[in-house]
Amino acid sequence: MQPYYQLPVSQMRRFGFALMLPAALLGALAFPTQVQTATAQTSGENRPLTIRSDVQEYNANTQVITARGNVQMLYPARQLQATAAQAQYFNRERRIDFSGNVYILQQGVNSIRAEKVTYLIDEGRFVALPQANRQVESTYMVNDAEIGSQAPTRAPATPSLNRSN
Repeated sequence: MQPYYQLPVSQMRRFGFALMLPAALLGALAFPTQVQTATAQTSGENRPLTIRSDVQEYNANTQVITARGNVQMLYPARQLQATAAQAQYFNRERRIDFSGNVYILQQGVNSIRAEKVTYLIDEGRFVALPQANRQVESTYMVNDAEIGSQAPTRAPATPSLNRSN
């Protein structure tokens, strides 16, 4: 057998490729290099909900998508952006459960920080739970211009308690 440096170039390429192929396949299986993306749509209005994460699983029987690791969700129809360690989208229940350092931004201004948040899509409602011995934090932008334009209300006069007519 000839040393590799004396082989013709075509044989060296084949030899090198044969050594690289198993390593490339093993690396692709063990170390995913791309972020997984899933887009769920409602059947009636076809509004996309996009979830990006390190790993995603879909159960066709239960119609549940589970995303883990660096989860990012975009739901433009509801002006929602979210990040979390894990998210589960329950298609039948129309619910999204977020867990692990959850941050949700709505309309670019209102936000929620919690350990766990459930978003009920049809109700447009969030249910947030904190870590043990912690609190949930929410920030809402309030338009004081509307309040300032209204005349202040006065408390109704209290009736006199004097009974001597």
